[in-house]
Amino acid sequence: MQSDEYKPNVLIVHNYYQIPGGEDTVVANEKRMLEKHGHKVVLYTRSNLELKKLSGTQKLMLPFTTVFNRRTYKEVKRIIRERRIDIVHVHNTLNLVSPSVYYAATACHVLVVQTIHNFRLLCPGATFYRDGHICEDCLEKGLFCAVKHGCYRESRLQTLACVINAKFHRMTGIYKKLNYICLTEFNKDKLLSFKQISPERVFVKPNFVESIDSEIVPLEKREDQFIFVGRLEKLKGVDVLLRAWKMMGDSAPKLLLCGNGPMEEPCKAYIARNGLESVEMIGFVPNAEARKLIANSKGLILPTRWYEGFPMSIVEAFSVGTPVIVSDLGNAGSLVEEGVTGCKFIVDSSEELKKAVFRIVEYPYIIMNVEEKYSERYTEDQNYKYLMEIYYKLVD
Repeated sequence: MQSDEYKPNVLIVHNYYQIPGGEDTVVANEKRMLEKHGHKVVLYTRSNLELKKLSGTQKLMLPFTTVFNRRTYKEVKRIIRERRIDIVHVHNTLNLVSPSVYYAATACHVLVVQTIHNFRLLCPGATFYRDGHICEDCLEKGLFCAVKHGCYRESRLQTLACVINAKFHRMTGIYKKLNYICLTEFNKDKLLSFKQISPERVFVKPNFVESIDSEIVPLEKREDQFIFVGRLEKLKGVDVLLRAWKMMGDSAPKLLLCGNGPMEEPCKAYIARNGLESVEMIGFVPNAEARKLIANSKGLILPTRWYEGFPMSIVEAFSVGTPVIVSDLGNAGSLVEEGVTGCKFIVDSSEELKKAVFRIVEYPYIIMNVEEKYSERYTEDQNYKYLMEIYYKLVD
């Protein structure tokens, strides 16, 4: 590692989606973290809200500008030269940044680091999930499988545009020149199935959350409740969760459902139809309030059906000493250790989820374990150390 006196200048590049998401939070957190430690940070962003303002001609050109956006290319090159950028750290390129940012950086002989927030490099739908099940056809049979199923926005035409985009940049070999940060080892293993990427260019660094200014609530002083925080949709397994609570009958602890989404009304109907008096739907809850509720619960439950990217709710739970019950699947499952930081259950099994709820309170030191795991791996200070190890290794 280089001397602590060396502070590389960093250009963070991010394309905002039309609906804000977790990636936006990560970008803001990492920018603030780097500035706090004395780095000069420049933020270059585009937003897909710009798409609403495009003229008819510009919309016709969108399939081409998604592949290579000349405006982004020129602007990024100018910033690199004028601001003496050492590292270009990219988070999202879809749609308006486009992979042109990679070519701009390499043309200026500047290192590129791409954080992998999803599976888009391998799967046009970015999730490895379709038609109610995990799908890795694009890994095994090629990207054009996605066109048949319309995996991107349920549109074969838009999916074809995504596939052509990916194929073009694979053909140019640009992905061989990038460096990658995966959020979990599971994510890294999946990325390395793309043979153009060398293992020595792939690093693992999780996201982080700041701890809240309050003491960890001892297990015996917490409410006899569990909590779900997230979008109410089938992909998140909320129906599996409600069936588990129905199975528990009168022995069920309280369950808080925080969030909204397409399954909001079906959830209400299911709760009423089955007389689930222990389940309370409280709708959308701001992050700070949600973390207070998590801190006073015996466990956070994430019964997801897909691989996930990096569920921030898990790390937020760890930051307040709350164990997590999670499907033994993908990135979410890889973040939880059975009996150490929570419990895992077979995906889609309400019966196994029910057992996990009763099992988690049998681990007497679990809150202490969760606190320790958070301190070791998910604090801001630790995250900065991880990031600098990566940067310095690349610059050396």
